[in-house]
Amino acid sequence: MLVLGIDPGTAICGYGVVEAASGSRLIPRAYGAITTSPKARMEDRLLKLYDELDDIIKTYHPAAMGVEQLFFNRNVTTAIPVGQARGVVLLAAAKNQLEIVERTPLQVKQSVTGYGKATKEQIIYMVTKLLHLPVPPKPDDVADALAVAVCTLHSMDSLRWRNQLEK
Repeated sequence: MLVLGIDPGTAICGYGVVEAASGSRLIPRAYGAITTSPKARMEDRLLKLYDELDDIIKTYHPAAMGVEQLFFNRNVTTAIPVGQARGVVLLAAAKNQLEIVERTPLQVKQSVTGYGKATKEQIIYMVTKLLHLPVPPKPDDVADALAVAVCTLHSMDSLRWRNQLEK
């Protein structure tokens, strides 16, 4: 199964395409960041985000998209542009008929590191190890997107397992 993990943002939107192979092996198929200029009009930035995300979806054909739920406890002014980017991400998923799996930051950290209050450094370290990456992903948004993809794969496996038990 192939999933796309997203860390939404208007300046930097991290993405990670991860495949669950045989056993518990996870294979990164693509990862990176969609970046926009802060000097560009917001509508142009959102359009660029949509177009590039749509291209990624059409190239890799993931079965689902994982997106972290918004959580802001400090800087509320960043919540608005991130919310706009998140809306574009959800639109791209809907237009491509992708299943959307939403998880809280705590769930993502728990899934990847085993600790819900893990630091950025711990997430980067575990993503690098779990996916056998040659170097840690940069910027942090890319590591976050890969963590969301890993969490999405883990939660989809759990949902399938539960559904099989209910049958």
